[in-house]
Amino acid sequence: MIGAVLFAVFAVLLAGGVPIGVALGLAGALAIWLADQSLFAMPTNVYAGIAKYPLIAIPMFVLVGSVFDRTGVALRLVRFATALVGAGRGALASVAVLVAMVIGGISGSGPATSAAVGQVVTRSMAADGYPRPFIASTVAAAAATDILIPPSIAFIIYAVLVPGVSVPAIFMAGMFPGILVGLAIIATVVAISLLRDFGGRARAEERLRVWETFREAFWGLLAPVIILGGMRIGAFTPTEAAVMAVFYGLFIGFAVYRTLTLRDLYEMLVEAGELSAVILIVVALASVFAWSTSTLGIVQPVAAWVVGLGLGEYGTLALLALLLVVVGMFLDGISIYLILLPVLVPIANAFGWDLVWFGVILTMKIAIGQVTPPMAVNLMVSCRIAGVSMESTIPWVGWLVGAMLVALALVIAFPAIALWLPRAIGM
Repeated sequence: MIGAVLFAVFAVLLAGGVPIGVALGLAGALAIWLADQSLFAMPTNVYAGIAKYPLIAIPMFVLVGSVFDRTGVALRLVRFATALVGAGRGALASVAVLVAMVIGGISGSGPATSAAVGQVVTRSMAADGYPRPFIASTVAAAAATDILIPPSIAFIIYAVLVPGVSVPAIFMAGMFPGILVGLAIIATVVAISLLRDFGGRARAEERLRVWETFREAFWGLLAPVIILGGMRIGAFTPTEAAVMAVFYGLFIGFAVYRTLTLRDLYEMLVEAGELSAVILIVVALASVFAWSTSTLGIVQPVAAWVVGLGLGEYGTLALLALLLVVVGMFLDGISIYLILLPVLVPIANAFGWDLVWFGVILTMKIAIGQVTPPMAVNLMVSCRIAGVSMESTIPWVGWLVGAMLVALALVIAFPAIALWLPRAIGM
């Protein structure tokens, strides 16, 4: 009964427009009070929820995304990718996806990448004959790869919450699935462009030379190599890698491109501080919600009920896929993990699933939800930049979501796509 009250109150508060962190904390506090437990457990759980070393990486990676956005890295990557791909039908759409995948190896945030890439490519794609709803759909879907391609804030949260999963291992496990999703999106946007005659209208004199644009984009392309390579050779931990990425971005902005000023630095620090505070407040208050579900014995009956449905491994995975895609339409990945992982991990343990692989496919499902209307966070950002309504993107988003579902099915059917790399490098 108390469990039903807990989730019902949370749903009502969320529907009423209460911030998700506050809704989680209030619902958890009410459940604790109804169960005659001491409310003095709340401060301890709030502190314990964020007093974890890996979480230091979150404000750093948020700051990294802001730094690389302002330095002009995204613009230079677009120019290089355009020179590399060419200017035929579907070329600029492919460029948008490729650039979003590279930016994903820097920022780790889907909405942030959707904003950065959308601001750079929207005007040029529109001039090249792409409809704005198609542009918004492509950018949003491409940005969804950013919670898969490391570094990923969602992966950090998952590793912190799930015992036995390390941040480096799940970072490496997300690499190939993220690339697979990106390739599926590229194949789809190219096919649509060829069938509908999108793109290919750029004038010959606007086409760029590969070597010149590569030199401009070199420093940006080097960033993921430094971040991931440094972790691989043991030079620094994921948390230290985030700090190194910040200093590298500032070095590029001040010494190489010289596009940053002290005023920019101040604004970036304020922006990163505000966004990080929002994330960590949600994490802290969600710990009260999670503590109440485990202490009051709500988790195990729900997990046992799902396992007892008799759907088998693949049937249960399909059910979870449906659940997470639907929930992902309304909530971000971090919030979904904080709310649902206490229930999902026992289900995974019941079937004997590898928790690193399980984390990757959960994140893929959430990524699909981020571009699925009505409340897709990535799509909301890209639509605002493109100046179109979300409803106008539905004909294009459907095809892109279908491509992402195919990639998800492949990772479910062949777990080695996710697990080969971390096992090969001994993680």
